[in-house]
Amino acid sequence: MTKLFEKLKQILPRPIKAVLRPFYHRYKKLANKVIPQTYANQLNAEINRFSQEEEVNDLPDIFHYWSNKYLVPKFQAYGFSNPDEFFFKYAQMAIENCEQSKVQILSIGAGNCDTEIKLAKSLASSGHSNFIIQCMDINEAMFQRGMRLAETEGVRDHLVFLQADFNHWKAAEKYDLVIANQSLHHVVELEHLFDNIKSAMRKNGKFITSDVIGRNGHMRWPEALDELNKIWHKMPDKYKHNHAFNRHEKKYINHDCSREGFEGIRAQDVLPLLVERFEFELFIPFANLILIFVDRNFGPNFSIDDPEDLAFIDNVQKSDEALMADGTIKPTMMLAVMNSDGNVEPNNQHNILAKNTIRAY
Repeated sequence: MTKLFEKLKQILPRPIKAVLRPFYHRYKKLANKVIPQTYANQLNAEINRFSQEEEVNDLPDIFHYWSNKYLVPKFQAYGFSNPDEFFFKYAQMAIENCEQSKVQILSIGAGNCDTEIKLAKSLASSGHSNFIIQCMDINEAMFQRGMRLAETEGVRDHLVFLQADFNHWKAAEKYDLVIANQSLHHVVELEHLFDNIKSAMRKNGKFITSDVIGRNGHMRWPEALDELNKIWHKMPDKYKHNHAFNRHEKKYINHDCSREGFEGIRAQDVLPLLVERFEFELFIPFANLILIFVDRNFGPNFSIDDPEDLAFIDNVQKSDEALMADGTIKPTMMLAVMNSDGNVEPNNQHNILAKNTIRAY
């Protein structure tokens, strides 16, 4: 089309050229726009990113201050202190209740297999040997790191590495436990994945996850953004540097992370689709606004040795909890235990139901 415009410019009289000129420039502007990413392009971006990122779970010190002070007590009420202990608790229960010679555990989107290796070590240290953890991921570079670490930690015999795209994976066997650790918010074909997980669960099997349930691309919904902007307007400029993008955000930029790959691609669909397919035995929702300040982007602005910084985090946490409690904003994270049988009473001390935490959109 551009070549046709150029040829017409050469042969047409000047008055007609003048008429065509605005249309030519408009077309050229449209033609130069970035073409929306295809699935293949996004998949390559995702693989390349995590192939080069060895420490995918590396978080700033302020995150650990916040999680130790506020999340640990919340989790301890249910018998664990952190996600690693959460996975261990339910894996051990699966082993104790297993009727087969070996417990089959599947981990969705295992990546470097850090969680799975810690789990295998904890189970082995507790005297268990009758288990296999299948680590499923598409990224070969991450699997290579996982294999080396498993060898070093002495648990290689307990791990199977299954290279597959969870968007198209079809279960070939049955599992006693399925784990998803911060992977569901990277899935495009959630319906397909959840249906396959459900069909692959043995009777009394469980699906457990620690994951994101907020708005797509880790953006904030308008009501949360309004509250965030109130904080942003009053807080010191020293807290406004975005380390991930190396920029000062005088006004908070509600960035859509899913444009670069699959980060948060369908995060807001995770909880509704799970509620449709599974029964929740345990549901612990938490955190919205506070995550902006303790995560990788803005978290490095805060020092755990500065009382002013800690007081700021404490105040945001207090506001976050109050706004979630009165329904103004919704949680963006969860720990959950699900089954497909519906024969277990929910263990929820705070009486928060998964279906009531879904944000309508």
